[in-house]
Amino acid sequence: MKNSLIAGLLLGAGALASPVAAQQVTIAQTIAGTRLDINATGEVTRVPDIAVISAGVVARSPTATGALQDTADRMTRVLAALKRAGVDPRDVQTSNVSLNPEYRYPENQPPQLVGYTASNTATVRFRDIRSSGKILDALVAEGANQLNGPTLTIDKPEQALDEARSKAIATGRARAELYARSLGLRVVRIVAVSDGGGSEIAQPLPLVVTGVRMQAAQTKIEPGEQRLQVNVAMTFELQ
Repeated sequence: MKNSLIAGLLLGAGALASPVAAQQVTIAQTIAGTRLDINATGEVTRVPDIAVISAGVVARSPTATGALQDTADRMTRVLAALKRAGVDPRDVQTSNVSLNPEYRYPENQPPQLVGYTASNTATVRFRDIRSSGKILDALVAEGANQLNGPTLTIDKPEQALDEARSKAIATGRARAELYARSLGLRVVRIVAVSDGGGSEIAQPLPLVVTGVRMQAAQTKIEPGEQRLQVNVAMTFELQ
């Protein structure tokens, strides 16, 4: 009786577990002919509509408080200049605030503290690229003495990336047909497609201004063209 009860419980457990096991079964596609794997790239170009630039102030003082206060005062003027230029507050973000001691190292003596260096940096997105050069000149006039960038990019690249995807798929199909003809076969079907994701090939311009106060500067930033790429992996069956 005891053995019969145990057997019945095991059968019941097996019956309950079988639907779960069935959900874990994966069905793999079989290829009767020759498998061909292709990696294809689609590329499009667009004119960038965003310039991202790092603008900051660096100050030195015998005291930490003095260095921090100096950078705070300068950055206040820099932010006010950005506001006057029409830059949206959502396009200005503080990216770094730092304070570092400075030492002198006399020979055969302990290091001597001589002052502090403070920096305050903001990342700024300019939506009018051609006028951003004039804004940068205004920032320098207001105390910005550290500029890096710009990195030119596209604000909404989705449509351009979809166009690149279509080109990548067309390239993959054409390449598969080429392989098939060369092998004396034909393309039967596409077995799988994998989107490798898209990317912008950024081309940062070498604008770097550090510790310099420019007078009557005329900075110009030209947008040029931006390349966007999408990589696609495709699997074909040839017969």
